[in-house]
Amino acid sequence: MTDAVVVGSGPNGLAAAVVLASEGVRVRVFEAADTVGGGTRSSELTLPGLLHDECSGFHPLAVDTPFSRRFDLRSLGLNWLWPEVQYAHPLDDGRGAAAYRSVAETAAGLGSDGGAWRTVFGALTERFGGITEDFLRPMLHMPAHPVLLARFGAYAAMPAALLGRRWSTPQARALFGGVAAHALRPFASPMSSAIGVALGTAAHAYGWPVAQGGSRAIAAAMASLVEKSGGTIETGVRVESLDELGRPDLVLLDTSPADAARIAGDRMPKRTARAYRRYRHGPGAFKVEFAVEGGVPWAHEPSRRAGTVHVCGSFAETAAVERQVHRGVMPERPYVLVGQQFVADPSRSAGNLHPLYAYAHVPHGYTGDATEAITAQIERFAPGFRDTVRATHVRSTTEMSVHNPNYVGGDIVTGANSALQLVFRPRPTLDPYATGIPGVYLCSAATPPGAGAHGMCGFHAAQSALGYLERGAARRARG
Repeated sequence: MTDAVVVGSGPNGLAAAVVLASEGVRVRVFEAADTVGGGTRSSELTLPGLLHDECSGFHPLAVDTPFSRRFDLRSLGLNWLWPEVQYAHPLDDGRGAAAYRSVAETAAGLGSDGGAWRTVFGALTERFGGITEDFLRPMLHMPAHPVLLARFGAYAAMPAALLGRRWSTPQARALFGGVAAHALRPFASPMSSAIGVALGTAAHAYGWPVAQGGSRAIAAAMASLVEKSGGTIETGVRVESLDELGRPDLVLLDTSPADAARIAGDRMPKRTARAYRRYRHGPGAFKVEFAVEGGVPWAHEPSRRAGTVHVCGSFAETAAVERQVHRGVMPERPYVLVGQQFVADPSRSAGNLHPLYAYAHVPHGYTGDATEAITAQIERFAPGFRDTVRATHVRSTTEMSVHNPNYVGGDIVTGANSALQLVFRPRPTLDPYATGIPGVYLCSAATPPGAGAHGMCGFHAAQSALGYLERGAARRARG
């Protein structure tokens, strides 16, 4: 029987294990932490009864994928819930903008810019299923829907600063700027619109749902499927070398590229190891969890009903602070992403006490304390916020990378911070998952399609590994 080892139990490691186990491969998963899930863990971090997502909180690119269509995680307890407002962006004067599942409803709230919003997102939303079939794969492939992909690519390739000119009102420009900033890239750089266009379209096509009971429900469903398929999962096991694994037929590493090179040691070709060690990680995230009483008193009323609130003011201000962060400068008033998962999933709350998720974009490896800057930014758009806070939990970029070693320097996007890496992650090669060692593959979010599309990196890496097995079987048959 074919044996495989998966190192790391983030959503990509678990997805790889699920795919392999479903094909009759005997799979063992080793996880260094005490719990599975990687970026999809949830815990009571502030007060008893308040459930906080530890990293990923919203999952617009995980609802309808080749992995989710093939494996029914709903039957294993995964249930998606949606907020009324998918994301919102408040402004200083109490106005703001909100994105709804409906393109028409969103456009109606943008006044004179509504038509331009429909032009960019309307056609993409109607055809997003075909677009994601290509988008959620390595960039270098023969597209299944070339015309659709070309339309998406025409917008995605633009600098966000250029695409942002499609809108003229402060509200519409800010709404796009807030979602474009998810890329953690300067708005003037090529392809800095890609993440914003993808996530903005996904908000209309699929919404920005949360997992009922916390993001840990995603990992729990995947882990259950691994075990139901005959695989095993061991936590508290840190793998330092391939030599510790015996002689499995396949090894899949849900690790950072640098950790993959370290674990592989001299077995990895020097050229690959050099590329992995030079893999460029981008800006970091400094995260604060709040326990708030009564919710956040946003001056912009739709923000009170939003799952995600982008907090940074105008498009120009957002562009300026993202440029500062990319240059290694900590902004006085940073971009802050606020997650209000409880508006979609009240089970995360305890009575009138609610868990609030917030992180700021900060320079890579930032060693300062951004707690006050995050608090002040929320207070800026929600006067009286400080009075609602009953407890906090802080995780710096250093603590972020200790809690999840894949988040090097606090980089939760895991290296999609340059146009070159967006196309050629983790190195220029026809098979981005292959490490150069026969049977050993990288399957983390440092491979295509990257962070946010939970499980798809592992899904494709497992397909690549199965192809290796098939080629070996064909060679033996010919011999």
